[in-house]
Amino acid sequence: MMMIFGKPAPLLFGQLLLGIINGSFYAMLSLGLAIIFGLLRVINFAHGALFMVGAFVTWGLLHYLGIDYWVALFAAPLIVGAFGLLLERGLIRFTYKLDILYGLLLTFGLALVLEGLFTNGFGSSGVSYNGPDILSGTLDLGFMFLPVYRGFVIVAAALVCFAVWFTIERTRLGALLRAATENPSLVQAFGVNVPRLVALTFAGGVALAGFAGVLAAPLYSVNPNMGSDLINTVFAVVVIGGMGSIGGAILTGFGLGVIQGFTEVFYPPASSVVVFAVMAIVLLARPAGLFGKAA
Repeated sequence: MMMIFGKPAPLLFGQLLLGIINGSFYAMLSLGLAIIFGLLRVINFAHGALFMVGAFVTWGLLHYLGIDYWVALFAAPLIVGAFGLLLERGLIRFTYKLDILYGLLLTFGLALVLEGLFTNGFGSSGVSYNGPDILSGTLDLGFMFLPVYRGFVIVAAALVCFAVWFTIERTRLGALLRAATENPSLVQAFGVNVPRLVALTFAGGVALAGFAGVLAAPLYSVNPNMGSDLINTVFAVVVIGGMGSIGGAILTGFGLGVIQGFTEVFYPPASSVVVFAVMAIVLLARPAGLFGKAA
């Protein structure tokens, strides 16, 4: 059996694959958080709960309405994004001029409410379903077998993350978003509806969480706590990458997923804390994060 660094190659590549998959979800969720914080200055603690809502919406579309998975893949993020739009217009916008802690406390309360509602409705064990038949099976890469659906998750996450980064950093819409953050009155004077732009930005960040939930549903048990299990790690990813850094959230998400996967091979007891150890080291060396800017 082929050995790499003293470990069996199939084990090493298997954990690397698992790390990249976890990194895909870290990247998508931290990207949504980075957008919302970077452009709106809101720490959205309900992001993990909205990730869970995306998974349950997908399950509901398939289970109750019989909608095709590919339709649900696009419909569920839109539904979650629309729900986020209602939250922003009905609650969160009232915290914009207050201390940042008020938004954090509000979204933390929303997370508890959502988790409670879904626990009462579906129980703590949750539900499960399989992905589409076309994405079943495995591919023989020579050095390992790659489950097709897991490969699809990695590719889909990478494409979505790149599309969002390109939109914000390289298009006129992204320039308007950044300008509205820095000087909303000036942007408003040019005829841009800033409140609508802000609301749609929040909805877009939430839709990313919903999209991640759609991809996660066939891989993990769809349960009310699936978001809270991830959110602490995702916040660590955002801090390491730099609060508000779009590119930092993506690169750090994938990178920390790989680090966590390798840690599982070489020292499994540390795999659950390695992300937070990296966060502590980064904050000591660079308080603004790897890609963040000092306040």
